[in-house]
Amino acid sequence: MRDAKAQAKGHFGAYKGDRLMHQKLIAFISRNYQADDLGQWYFQNGPQRVYVELECTPWIWRVHQAEDGYELWSHTGLQASVQAAFEDEQGHLYILSGLGLGRVHSLDMWAGVNMLEHQGQEVQALAFKEMAVRFNFVLSPMRRQMGKV
Repeated sequence: MRDAKAQAKGHFGAYKGDRLMHQKLIAFISRNYQADDLGQWYFQNGPQRVYVELECTPWIWRVHQAEDGYELWSHTGLQASVQAAFEDEQGHLYILSGLGLGRVHSLDMWAGVNMLEHQGQEVQALAFKEMAVRFNFVLSPMRRQMGKV
């Protein structure tokens, strides 16, 4: 979590903020995580929208091996299914689902590749800089508001 104090210390790479450990707060944020019409992601906290600075994509996928194949889960605990798969110039794996585009968690790359092979999915090359425009998400609502995007 990057509050105003953390934001003042610099960008995400310089100071990441505090790790969320409180399970009820994590569940609250997960339940209220959504995007506005401009593709800016936030969670609703009563009347206040708390916008999210995305490191890469709106979703982070976890891949679990199940009895009958593989399951794809979002970082917010929602199950999804693969519509398409992409690889960027750095070798990161991305999956498009009905929820939107997400990057496969680094610990789940092996399972992700196996899942795609199991499902007969082709992986397409796509430059990272093209993803936000193609899949309508804003990495930095703050930079956008300041006209720096």
